[in-house]
Amino acid sequence: MPITHKMSVLVVCICHLGIARAEDAECQAKEAQAAQQSAVAMTASQPAQLSFALAPAKLEGTVRTGTQANLVFGGYAETFYQWNFNEPSNGITNFRGYDNRHNSFTISNAVLDVVGTAGPASAHVAVQFGHTPETYYLAEPSLLGAGGAASTSASVWKFLQQANAGYRVPLGRGLLMEGGLFLSPIGPEGLAIKDQWNWSRSNLFFGLPAYHTALRLSYPLSDRLTFMVMGCNGWNSVVDNNAEKSIAISASYSITDKLTSQILYFTGVERPTGAPEGSPWRHLFDAYATWYPLFWLALNVHGDAGFEPNNFGTSYWAAIALSARVQPLPWLYFAWRGDVFYEGVAKNAQGQASAIFWPSPWVTSQTLTADVRPYDNVSFRLEYRHDQAGALMFFRGVVATDMTGAFVMNARSQDTMAAGMAVWF
Repeated sequence: MPITHKMSVLVVCICHLGIARAEDAECQAKEAQAAQQSAVAMTASQPAQLSFALAPAKLEGTVRTGTQANLVFGGYAETFYQWNFNEPSNGITNFRGYDNRHNSFTISNAVLDVVGTAGPASAHVAVQFGHTPETYYLAEPSLLGAGGAASTSASVWKFLQQANAGYRVPLGRGLLMEGGLFLSPIGPEGLAIKDQWNWSRSNLFFGLPAYHTALRLSYPLSDRLTFMVMGCNGWNSVVDNNAEKSIAISASYSITDKLTSQILYFTGVERPTGAPEGSPWRHLFDAYATWYPLFWLALNVHGDAGFEPNNFGTSYWAAIALSARVQPLPWLYFAWRGDVFYEGVAKNAQGQASAIFWPSPWVTSQTLTADVRPYDNVSFRLEYRHDQAGALMFFRGVVATDMTGAFVMNARSQDTMAAGMAVWF
């Protein structure tokens, strides 16, 4: 065959080969594009839940994992305006927990929340910003540091609402072991307004502990009955302020859409080291039940009592809250709550113990709330509340200060009107 003819054949073959490879490359590109679009569509259909299968890191010193984890992201924002009819000059609505600013638009709380699970292991972290954290950590101990250790106080922890890790042990129905910072299991009320019937919290919620740093075990004895035991630093203590630990034991019983209930016993030393009351063992008994007799009606009762024998006698308390909520329209709720909290001391010849909860022997409140929900993740609230106490506990008009610069409480009652909005995802 002549050389020129051979060259022509070779060129034709190369051209056909190039065209074939180009077609293959185009097909592969289309397949890759289709796969990418499918992955994007799957991700868009589940925006709040992502599944990560992370490949081993290529660089030394970076985080590595070979497990598959599911992450669920959430959060909420709460803002409100409140008017106190006492018109206190210091702008404080006293002893009200988280809605405590008069004549001010207030960012109550903004929370970002993430829960991660990988098989039997889990982790939960919630960070918070706003006015609520300042009150939430009001009782957190302030402890000095040293040359090789930092100090600790509310300012260290106030932006952290929850942070805990868990592992479900494969025993029976599954024993859940968790450790870290938790919201308190005491009572039916919580921190997120979206989950509450009223905007403000009851006196029981404000007086009793809000959080614990703990190790806890939970086990479902049946589909309805769950048992829990917890060892913790104490009441509202990320870092403990005494040498003893506290213990809580509870049993909760629920029937879906019908009943939620719990009984709880909490005990431990809650006075700080060196307190004149000594190191007394405090005992708390708590129970509540939420009943849904009709689809438009819900009822709740919450009772709490306890005592503490100390160097000055016995400090004790008893409290109860009754609540009801009706739903006349799919997007409208009305809720009423009444509560009373009594505190006393059985004194001896040594003197009198300092109050555990209030600067008054009793405090009570009545609250009426309208809740409008035009969308599943939005709540508009309008609330009227009356507070009354057995001693000067609130502020009215021009508020004076004492020799230390502290505000002097000058009223036994206060009435407020609040308008608020909560959005969550």
